[in-house]
Amino acid sequence: MNEQQRSILIQSASRFPPPPGVKFSYGTAGFRADASLLESTVFRVGILAALRSIQTGSVIGLMITASHNKVSDNGVKVADPSGGMLTQSWEPFADALANAPDSHSLLQLLDDFVKKEKITLEGAPAAEVLLGRDTRPSGMSLLDAAKQGITAIMGASARVMGVVTTPQLHWMVRAKNKGVEASENNYFDQLLASFRYLLDYIPQRNSRNNVTDKLIVDGSDGVGGEKLEKLKTRLGYLTIDVRNYGDGVLNEGVGADYVQKEKVVPRSFGPADAGIRCASLDGDADRLVYFSVLSNSNKIDLVDGDKILSLFALFLKEQLGILNGPEDAKANKSYQASLGVVQTAYANGASTDYLKQLGLEVVLTPTGVKYLHEKAAEYDIGIYFEANGHGTILFSDAFLSWLETRNNELASTSKGSDQHKAALRLLAVSKLINQAVGDALSGLLLVEAILQHMGWSIHKWNELYQDLPSRQLKVKVVDRTAIITINAETTVVRPVGIQEAIDTETAKYPQGRCFIRPSGTEDVVRVYAEASTQEAADNLARSVMRLVDQYLGFSSS
Repeated sequence: MNEQQRSILIQSASRFPPPPGVKFSYGTAGFRADASLLESTVFRVGILAALRSIQTGSVIGLMITASHNKVSDNGVKVADPSGGMLTQSWEPFADALANAPDSHSLLQLLDDFVKKEKITLEGAPAAEVLLGRDTRPSGMSLLDAAKQGITAIMGASARVMGVVTTPQLHWMVRAKNKGVEASENNYFDQLLASFRYLLDYIPQRNSRNNVTDKLIVDGSDGVGGEKLEKLKTRLGYLTIDVRNYGDGVLNEGVGADYVQKEKVVPRSFGPADAGIRCASLDGDADRLVYFSVLSNSNKIDLVDGDKILSLFALFLKEQLGILNGPEDAKANKSYQASLGVVQTAYANGASTDYLKQLGLEVVLTPTGVKYLHEKAAEYDIGIYFEANGHGTILFSDAFLSWLETRNNELASTSKGSDQHKAALRLLAVSKLINQAVGDALSGLLLVEAILQHMGWSIHKWNELYQDLPSRQLKVKVVDRTAIITINAETTVVRPVGIQEAIDTETAKYPQGRCFIRPSGTEDVVRVYAEASTQEAADNLARSVMRLVDQYLGFSSS
């Protein structure tokens, strides 16, 4: 690092001193805290993003959002060249950078990291970082801090994409690095074209009259509601009534997180909406859940991420089956695509059983989107969703290349055949779904297209399986690292003996399932229990909570 670069960094960093007594940790959500504490951290993440762009020779993204958190919070996270999350190997550097106590410590850290990673700053190709933010009032000043961090690295430029959903920014990074135009209009164009394709190829027998074209969407008073208002004007068939798109407080009594956890109607929904298909986005539109309002009640029938996953898996399995019809199998022309479903232990056991009964391969990973995404990428078609409504579908390059070729063959030999339509549907899904990250807007359009294809109401969809009653509790601990788990966090190996005790308790309850895991963010151990009745699930969770207390001597809460 030459003297001019060092001088620029020292001068810039001195304008953004870190808040005293605050320790930051980079996780799945990036850095997240009260917005008043974040200027220094966002400035430093700007530096990190510029270095990552130089090292990879690619466009990088930086998103300012706190997703489903309260409006006074904010956060920052980095999108890698693929549009996915920042590589895990850079997370310790992000932590060290955010927590460096002063400008000189920061400079020393940067010097060491640039040498270790062999990043050439002089004569390097120009770095480019795409910047986005959600609708939070604190976003503007934090965006400015990020810009100053990026441009503190000589030759790095910041391209402000404005107020966007988190998935839009991730999509833009992925598109730009594939040489595709990456504006918001390009994003909308791709979604709408793919959605129309899927509607065009609905089988004649599945009359659209079976499914109402009305959908009511809770926009969480966030950026997703605003974008959906824009998008819906270009939708031909679907009639969308968007509520909570900026006239209330972000995430307050609204949003996918609130609806999924509380299982009650969001603000501005009520008895008049009973029976109508409803959906809810979270604050930055990377989560999606559906629900229907129960008559004369503020309660809902929730259709969560597990049910969205099941709908997608059912449809994709069906299309693959049609494409690889018996004649193809005999001629050995078909590509034997691997279709895998990825869940965490928090997925409802009834959903896992349902997917296995469909003949699908289901694997569990530790909790966290980065683990789910990584595992899903091992399949030709990998589907992952968490119950909270965050998830997507990944298609391998090899499968898409084969599918394009097969589609062209079918177009010339049997245009309009069932097999040809199945190929077109699969290609449309690969373009509609956001393969970079979970995306509530693209997910919503895919759900709507598949419901039309099946001729299903929300109630028919919700009847795929009946969720097992569950309960989550937590136990305060002195040191969460005392709990060590294996098998995707479903088995405890330390303290010795506790797993056997949990198994003994679980065996007392019909359809019982229970596991414990340390929180990734606070000193608590989380307890998850399922059983055939709510009372049984509650009792199992409480008895295992007492076991944690007994084995570890912690006080419970």
